[in-house]
Amino acid sequence: MRFTYAETMTDPANYIPLAQAAEAAGYSSMVVADSIAYPKESDSTYPYTPDGSREFLEDKPFIETFVLAAAMAAATKTLRFTPFVLKLPIRPPALVAKQAGSLAYLSNNRLALGVGISPWPDDFDIMGVPFARRGARMDECIDIVRGLTSGDYFEFHGEFYDFPPIKMSPAPTEPVPILIGGHSEAALRRAAQRGDGWMHAGGDDLDKLLVRLAELRKDYGTSDNFEIHVISLDGFTVDGVKRLEDKGVTDVIVGFRLPYTTEPDTEPLDTKIANLERFAEHVVSKFN
Repeated sequence: MRFTYAETMTDPANYIPLAQAAEAAGYSSMVVADSIAYPKESDSTYPYTPDGSREFLEDKPFIETFVLAAAMAAATKTLRFTPFVLKLPIRPPALVAKQAGSLAYLSNNRLALGVGISPWPDDFDIMGVPFARRGARMDECIDIVRGLTSGDYFEFHGEFYDFPPIKMSPAPTEPVPILIGGHSEAALRRAAQRGDGWMHAGGDDLDKLLVRLAELRKDYGTSDNFEIHVISLDGFTVDGVKRLEDKGVTDVIVGFRLPYTTEPDTEPLDTKIANLERFAEHVVSKFN
């Protein structure tokens, strides 16, 4: 079992020392949040809060995902960084491929690219991308990112993107794992069909989702190296982690602060480090 440290919407000055502390404590990776902008007016709701409220995001600091991951990678040696999740279809996929390939190359393959579809039309509007057919666009984006980070000539002719054979250099020396986020049937199917793994965002339906994911992986003949990253209360105890391991989970994501609050994060850096170190001592160390 591997352990991923999660911290978001905090003082940007905290990230590098937190990454260094997580690495020293034995965590294998750290997630990186993604947010482009916050609209002043919107009818959109957030799918992972009980009432759909998204007001907690207003005025919260988000460093651009690849920039932040690169800064933390430069300050560490072994820690892997995973966007959780990058809103892929609102971005030009060739640019994402260049960013992901460059970061993976410079960090010695310490990037796992978590991707998902933004639930908010606002994000698509901001980036000038149609909200309609976003699932089909997402599928094309995944295929393009995978093809363009291979280091070989790659061409694509689809519904949304069309380009002749091109090559990007330098390429990472290992394939960039693409992990699909989302709890819908479409997301699970996409993970089994196109992904190298799946990312779970929390909730009580984990067992049901894991069963369905296993069915779809069998249907598509998904590789045995498939990664399953989850947020679960079971992830906070040794016995709970063993239960998750028995269910096929490969990576547990843990955080020690509820980020869904409208107030700014005032928790001291020393407290954050103490929390992650305490968990590492009592849980992470039992699986190393």
